[in-house]
Amino acid sequence: MIRHLHPAAWWLWALALAASASMTTNPVLLAAHVGVLVAVVLARRDGSPWGRAFRLYAVLGVVIVLVRLVLHALVGLKFGDIPLLPLPETHLPSWAAGIQLGGTVYLEGALGAGLEGARLATMILAIGAANALASPKRLLKVFPAALHEIGAALVVAVTVAPQLAESVQRVARARQLRGEPALRLKGFRRIAMPVLQDTLDRSLALAAAMDGRGYGRRPESTNGRATGVLTLLGLLGSCVGIYGLLDTTSPAALGMPTLVVGLLLCVAGLWSGGRSVPRTIYRRDPWGAPEWLTIACGAAALVAMLVTVRRDPAALGMPLAPLGLPALPVLPLAGLALAAVPAVATPVPPLVSARRAPREVAA
Repeated sequence: MIRHLHPAAWWLWALALAASASMTTNPVLLAAHVGVLVAVVLARRDGSPWGRAFRLYAVLGVVIVLVRLVLHALVGLKFGDIPLLPLPETHLPSWAAGIQLGGTVYLEGALGAGLEGARLATMILAIGAANALASPKRLLKVFPAALHEIGAALVVAVTVAPQLAESVQRVARARQLRGEPALRLKGFRRIAMPVLQDTLDRSLALAAAMDGRGYGRRPESTNGRATGVLTLLGLLGSCVGIYGLLDTTSPAALGMPTLVVGLLLCVAGLWSGGRSVPRTIYRRDPWGAPEWLTIACGAAALVAMLVTVRRDPAALGMPLAPLGLPALPVLPLAGLALAAVPAVATPVPPLVSARRAPREVAA
C-alpha cells in the first residue's frame, strides 16, 4: 500500500517512545530507543524538507550530551573512585551556596552526567522522528478546531528547522553550479545572508498564503465563558489526578477517577471552543489498521517500561556506586522490538515509492 500514514499516529508513537526513554538511564535501553527511531525514520520518511531535517535533531542530541559533560566538569557534583580528569578546584562564597567549581572528574560521575544528557537527547530525537515522519502541514488538519490558531503557530515554528536546512542545501547547490568551493566553516559568512534571505522569503510567502486562506480570523463567540470554565476545571482536575497517581499516600479517589474527569472536562472545553471556529477539510487523512498498529507498537514499549519500573526499577539505571555493567531487561527490549514494527508494517510514503521505482526498473 502506498499512502501517507496519519500524522497523529506517528506523533503518538513518537511521544510514547519519548515517555519511555524518560524513565531510564540504562545505556542499553537508550541505545535501543535510538536504534528504533533511526530505523523507522530511514524506512518511512519521504523526501520532504522535514524528513531531511532529522539529522539536525541528531546533531542537537550530541550537543546536549557534550554540554551536560562540560557542565558536570565545571559545576557538577563529583563522585566516584576512578579519577578521570584532574582539574583545579575552587569554592564560591557562602552567599553563592558554596558551589564547587572544577575539581577532579571521576569516571562514575562523568558516566552519570553523560547518561542524563543521553536520556534528554533521546527524547528530543523522538520529537525529531515525529517531525520527520509526519508533515506539520498535514498535522494541522487534524488539530481540534479550538486549537486551530495555536496549531497554525506551532506548524510555522516547527517548519523553521526543515526550511533552514533546505535553504542551506539550495545555496550550496547554487554555489557548486557556479564552480565555487564546497561549504566550509570559513565560508559561513558568505552563505549566511543568502540562507537567511531565502528563509525569510519562504516565511513571508507562507504567512501571506495563510492570511489569504483566513487563518487567524475568528468570529465572535457566544460560549467563550463556558469554554474557559470547562478548560480550567479540566486542567485542574488533570493536575490533581496526576498528583494522586504519583503520590501513593493520597486517597484512591484523587488518582485515576479525578484524572479521567479532568480529561473529560478538557475534551468538553475543546468541543465547546471548536463550535465557534468554522472549518472545513477538503480531503481527510484515512485512519485504518496501520494507524492502530503504529499506536499499539509505541504503547507496547511504554507499557513494558512502566511494568519494569514497578517490578525492577534498578534494571532501568546504570550501576555507578559501585560501577558495574548495565542490566539487560528482557521486557523493555521486547517492547522496543515491537516499536520497530512500523518500519515494515506501515504504508510506504509516495515519495519513497517513487524513488524506489527507477531502481527496480534498472535492476
